[in-house]
Amino acid sequence: MNANNQNLGSVLAKADTHEISHLEYEELPELTQADLERGVWKIAGKEVTATEGHTAFRSALKKQKINITLDPDVLGWYRAQAGGRGYQTLINATLREAMTSHTIEDTVRRVIREELHR
Repeated sequence: MNANNQNLGSVLAKADTHEISHLEYEELPELTQADLERGVWKIAGKEVTATEGHTAFRSALKKQKINITLDPDVLGWYRAQAGGRGYQTLINATLREAMTSHTIEDTVRRVIREELHR
């Protein structure tokens, strides 16, 4: 293994933690239609046609229909906040925010702190 390969791990770790600044975005070249047409669709590492890629992408974005039981006051609050229509979208947005901003560990710690405080 040469010296360049030995340092690769630390370089990748730095790259993973680097946050791109606003100025760095301005340095990026604009993507053209020709750039996009040179792209290759891959699913699970296997090259597929553009049609297969588009189909897989669209199906991954589809929402799934589920049944969920909510307390009447919770459902009423969301309906009131949304003005009647769009309350399911509001519930989805709330769940997405909770999913991305709080870890299970944070929630467990908060609950334990609340219980110990009582």
